[in-house]
Amino acid sequence: MSVIYAVLPFVSMLVVLIVIHELGHFFTAKAFGIKVLEAGIGYPPRAWGFEWRGTIYSINWLPLGGFVRLLGEEDPSDPQSLAAQPAWKRLIVLFAGSGMNIILPVFLFAIAFMIPRDVPVGPAVIEVVESGSPAAAAGIQPGDQIVELEGREVKNTADAGRIIRLNMGDTIDFKVRRQATGGGEQIVDVPVKARWDPPSNQGPTGIRIANRAQTIPQCATFTDPPPECRPTERESYNPIKALGKGWTSTWDSLILARNQIIGLFYGGHGPDVAGPVGIAQAPGEVVEESGWLVLLDFAALLSINLAIINVLPLPMLDGGRIAFVVLEVIRGGKRIAPEKEAIVHLVGLALILTMAVVVTYFDILRIIGGGSLFE
Repeated sequence: MSVIYAVLPFVSMLVVLIVIHELGHFFTAKAFGIKVLEAGIGYPPRAWGFEWRGTIYSINWLPLGGFVRLLGEEDPSDPQSLAAQPAWKRLIVLFAGSGMNIILPVFLFAIAFMIPRDVPVGPAVIEVVESGSPAAAAGIQPGDQIVELEGREVKNTADAGRIIRLNMGDTIDFKVRRQATGGGEQIVDVPVKARWDPPSNQGPTGIRIANRAQTIPQCATFTDPPPECRPTERESYNPIKALGKGWTSTWDSLILARNQIIGLFYGGHGPDVAGPVGIAQAPGEVVEESGWLVLLDFAALLSINLAIINVLPLPMLDGGRIAFVVLEVIRGGKRIAPEKEAIVHLVGLALILTMAVVVTYFDILRIIGGGSLFE
């Protein structure tokens, strides 16, 4: 993998995602009359800057994101400081960064949907129904073609897998096309439970799915294959429809993240953990293997992850500061002493940096060994 493929996508993506995040803090702070001391692209030392209306706008030498520095984040002595504002204003300012990282993927996904791309097609056909599984108990049969799941069209195996994961723990309405006993086909509705804790060799419903093109021997012999044998088709959408699909994809991603967290309590596997080096490697792999277009999807998913991580109640993150404001509200407006809050954030920063160093160490070992983040 060339350096440009490894580094350029990562740096560009990181700058955009973090700058968008910081713009949320910037605009809400300005709207509430909170003094913004500095808004910068990159991290100090400063390369260039100017002051306008009491705020320094800067470009800095470390091009790995951006920042917004507000007056009095923990000290309420100045009426223009963040800490001097009512709790509801502080919560809006602190939530605004993650809010922007949730809004951004809607547009990134929408842009991706407007650009023509090859997408897998071919009906999703059930090859195996595991004995004793919810699918077997419901009457699903090998050879059934999945037409819809929970009222959503299923074009391919990826659609089927995603919709099932979106409905973990629920009973999913399978609409399948089945060969009738006397000939012909029939559409059958079958409710199937999606388990949180399936056996290690099974999925949530206990089925294995293949693209129909892989199950028809003649497909390999066609020089001009019919639609049911074509593995991909060119697809794009107009801006209005693409925006709607962008919202759906963003919401689905949030549900999938939630389900993955819930699944941990049922003995499921947690997400793979990567540090800065591993994250930097991933966009390069995406570009090299699938082209630049898929980078939009990757950036959207990374933005959603950034939003989720930032609202976790961890010191030094927005969620940690939000937790202190919520605690203040619970205590009837009685604040935690600023110096105590500062100590908590300092200790949290040390722990986060330590964890980043450890994870980065294992990232480097994996890369040296020829590993990939997507293995």
